[in-house]
Amino acid sequence: MPEPEVLYEVADNIAWITINRPEVKNAFREQTLDMLADAFNLTREDPTIAAAVVSGAGGAFSAGGDFHAMMKLNKANSYMWNDRMLKVAMTIRNLPIPVIAMVEGPCVGGGHELMLWCDLVIAADDSTFGQTGARVGACPTVGATQYIAKLIGERRAKEMIFLCKTYSGKEAAEIGLANIAVPATELRSKTEEVCRQIVGYSGQTIRATKVSLNYDSDALYPSWQHGMELLANIWGTEESLEGMNAFLEKRKPDFQRFREQRKDELDTYLEDFEGGFNQSDKSRNARG
Repeated sequence: MPEPEVLYEVADNIAWITINRPEVKNAFREQTLDMLADAFNLTREDPTIAAAVVSGAGGAFSAGGDFHAMMKLNKANSYMWNDRMLKVAMTIRNLPIPVIAMVEGPCVGGGHELMLWCDLVIAADDSTFGQTGARVGACPTVGATQYIAKLIGERRAKEMIFLCKTYSGKEAAEIGLANIAVPATELRSKTEEVCRQIVGYSGQTIRATKVSLNYDSDALYPSWQHGMELLANIWGTEESLEGMNAFLEKRKPDFQRFREQRKDELDTYLEDFEGGFNQSDKSRNARG
């Protein structure tokens, strides 16, 4: 049997959910997303579980989507990926218990969006938070465009997304992306400490107040749908494939050629407009 891509363990009333693809810094593919949703849903079958912790194996939280999976997406099939992302997000948000992201190493791209879906974030000082979509030809519209501005303000959000700015775990805690930052050697013990605190509190209260706290951001659900439709028009394009191929080949992507191509197309359109060629020959001849 292949090693599972998501590990699930319950200890001392806490569910520990671990993305187990360390060979790719816990980048996820479709199967991983399915397993994550199933793992989070397992917590519903045991009312003694007070909280869930999600992390990554091997010193990385998650590098986001696996490009070998995402490069197979296009407008015809992308909804299958997007729906899986939304399923994991909504499962986390709708659980009656807090979900804690325990972040070590890279927490970028889709991995950063996974962190955003969680209720609390405990990070290693030297972890890395960032959105890399503009660098690789993808769009972070399944959580990042909805939540980052609410957490750190619109200016910082645009800087993070447009300029691929990254923050250390320490900086993330200072600006509100994370709750707590500690040295990596203390990450597990600090997370366990927070979990023990939650175990000692009223589960009924936490369940009700999580629903109430999410009320405002639940209104952003139409933006998720809108964002996924935008993303469906990105997957499989030459430009997105250039970004992902460049990343895999460890070279700088050539996005400028797509700007030049669009300029050529616009110039042709404007020439046709100025010359009156935006009509049939019959109509053009009739009007001189």
